[in-house]
Amino acid sequence: MNEVQDVNQKPKMPKAVPFIIGNEAAERFSFYGIRSILATFLVAQFFNPTHNPALTAFAEARSNEQTHIFVSLAYVMPLVGGILADWFLGKYIVIFYVSILYSIGNLILALSTHDLNMFTVGLVVIAVSAGGIKSCVSANVGDQFDKSNQSLMSKVYGWFYFSINAGSVFSTMIIPILYNKYGAPIAFGLPGILMCLATIIFWSGRKRYVKVPPSGVKKENFFFITISVFAALLSNRNGKTVWEVVGKKYSPESIDGVRAVYRVLMVFAFIPIFWAMWDQNLSEWVLQATKLDLNIFGYTFLPEQIQTVNPLFLLMLIPVFTYGVYPFFEKLGIKCSPLRKIGAGLFLTGVSFTIIALLQTQVDKGFHPSVWWQILAYSILSAAEVLVSITGLEYAYTQSPKSMKSTMSAIWLLTVAVGNLFTAYVNNSIASKGFFSKFIGADYYWLFIGILCVFLLLYILISKSLPEKSYVLGETKSE
Repeated sequence: MNEVQDVNQKPKMPKAVPFIIGNEAAERFSFYGIRSILATFLVAQFFNPTHNPALTAFAEARSNEQTHIFVSLAYVMPLVGGILADWFLGKYIVIFYVSILYSIGNLILALSTHDLNMFTVGLVVIAVSAGGIKSCVSANVGDQFDKSNQSLMSKVYGWFYFSINAGSVFSTMIIPILYNKYGAPIAFGLPGILMCLATIIFWSGRKRYVKVPPSGVKKENFFFITISVFAALLSNRNGKTVWEVVGKKYSPESIDGVRAVYRVLMVFAFIPIFWAMWDQNLSEWVLQATKLDLNIFGYTFLPEQIQTVNPLFLLMLIPVFTYGVYPFFEKLGIKCSPLRKIGAGLFLTGVSFTIIALLQTQVDKGFHPSVWWQILAYSILSAAEVLVSITGLEYAYTQSPKSMKSTMSAIWLLTVAVGNLFTAYVNNSIASKGFFSKFIGADYYWLFIGILCVFLLLYILISKSLPEKSYVLGETKSE
């Protein structure tokens, strides 16, 4: 009788969930609040405070460089945070203590709005902290479930990602208003307060978390096996293949996992150009918006607020593609494979940037075109994000065995870092009068469109021959 009651008993929501959701919403408000005004603030406060037209290109390039380095560092650190949590300290300790460091970084930022060196220190601390907990927080959600309530996991992850977008939308609407009316210290101070609140919320749930202990250093991981692969390549193998040599030290399952990572990397090699361009909507596009007619339905928006349309479009387009676009093409007999989705996303990225480039041409001529053209570009870029970003995460998961799924998630985030690092390099070259210095104004956007076209052409030629091997529910399926 007791067994029947257990079977019929409704699954219970983990008690830690409200604390995790609240923490994530406050932390994302903090991070995106900073990003919403960072590019325009750096120009106005440090790189061109006198608004000298002759310094515009230099100042914007320096601002964009620093912004993209900030983002790049934030997406390198998840790998470090994940290793610390999984191998040495556990997720709770990493999230809690790094959140304290995160709050200190926000404090430095808010108190250093007239000191570029200290302001940069604050940015570095925030990027290290935000990245350090990024890989731990979402995994911590999954840790709270067991067999009795795993049916609720998808619902909780839905709320988790809703909290991310909610934090982004509210911060990108509110922080620019504070910056415009009360100045930078207040505008950067509120994200700091929210980060302190995020830390307190997380700490408040300390007795309710399921805390998975660290596993210790795992020798059969991607990095150690890859070192062995390179060592085997340089050694005398006596006619044996690299994998035969490496197979003496590691299990067949772990070697299969590493080979799966290599296959996925062949696809991921084309992803950094997407992020190199996508992240410009939160920096270069914001600076472009300062030169547009920002009147929308009779209300004049602040240039930093226009980026809010990206998460709004994203929330609308995800169900449109899932329940409308993909089924439509499947009915036509066109399989919406991950590789085709990514290719289509890269193409749409180029379309969105073409609109931005044409818009910038009008700005360069001294006109003030309507911001509606930029909003159109945002809508297309958001569609590209659905096709590339969401598909990429799915591809990383399905194409890697269980032992390598965390590694693939970290490598996916590294593609964001690499893309932003390249954009930072281009902007550094412009500011330093280097190789890319002639690519200013509309030419800057056409440069990235040209680079994307090369990548897209190579992708079309290579993707047809890229091997695929799906790992779903413990089974493998080669395609």
